[in-house]
Amino acid sequence: MGFRALTVAAQVNGHAATADLAPHGQGRACVITRRACFSASHHYWLPELDAAENKRRFGPCSQAPGHGHNYELIVFMEGVLDADGMVLNLSEVKHAIRAEVTDPLDFHCLNNTWPEFAVEQRAEAALPTTEWLLHAIWQRLQPLLPLKALRLYEQPTLWADYLGNAMEAFLTIRTHFSAAHRLARPELSQQENEQIYGKCARPHGHGHNYFLEVTVRGQIDARTGMVCDLAALQQLVQDLVVEPFDHTFLNKDVPFFLDCVPTAENIALHISDRLNQPIAAIGAALHRIHLQESPNNAAVIYAEAALV
Repeated sequence: MGFRALTVAAQVNGHAATADLAPHGQGRACVITRRACFSASHHYWLPELDAAENKRRFGPCSQAPGHGHNYELIVFMEGVLDADGMVLNLSEVKHAIRAEVTDPLDFHCLNNTWPEFAVEQRAEAALPTTEWLLHAIWQRLQPLLPLKALRLYEQPTLWADYLGNAMEAFLTIRTHFSAAHRLARPELSQQENEQIYGKCARPHGHGHNYFLEVTVRGQIDARTGMVCDLAALQQLVQDLVVEPFDHTFLNKDVPFFLDCVPTAENIALHISDRLNQPIAAIGAALHRIHLQESPNNAAVIYAEAALV
């Protein structure tokens, strides 16, 4: 059977299968999302710590009266389509999120909103970090909506994910570095390398502005509200990746790539290998590395089973 005949057969079979389905997709599974935004401030300060220890732990975030962010919340909901072709009525979703989340939080100081953040009054409260805030939002939305996951952006370079698994959460930081590389295997001739890598094999290399996302997984601390020390995580990425890679010719300046072709895949793998143990040492687990080499090209490495 030729390509055209196969295509026609697939179309006929597809139409037949579709005809057997309920109208408007009723009963079929789907995940939908809803975006909501709010602006709020917060202050990282634990009353049981003195001023020096608060400053050491939380840095500029310990400065009174606090600082603010434009938060972006993404709500993932899972279900089956009803007779109207919808998982949920989006108007009802919008009103639930507004009533439970954005109205109580928008243009407020988070420390003074929900009991979960009242660290001055309650020993079981925690600081309103991105992770702990997301946990609190889940508790309010879960009785009303069929939640699959929540994502909260504190800023474009920092966000958290929560999947409803007790105190487990994911934290992602985003940074960048600029570097040059040449794709060529030293045991091959120039002509052979160009056959494999094309223009990327040219002798003097070329450069990229790399955007790096590092996602870690951990348990939210019951008092600090953090899955790990954010400043420590940022410093690890700066010291182990950005500083040694930025403004280099990777093939010559980074020892690992003297013998390994610095494709986006290999760079991402090497970053994962460099960060895995140091991240474990600060109490979290490396979950994912996402390296964007260009608008059209990226590599993703999971250091453990993929969840986010």
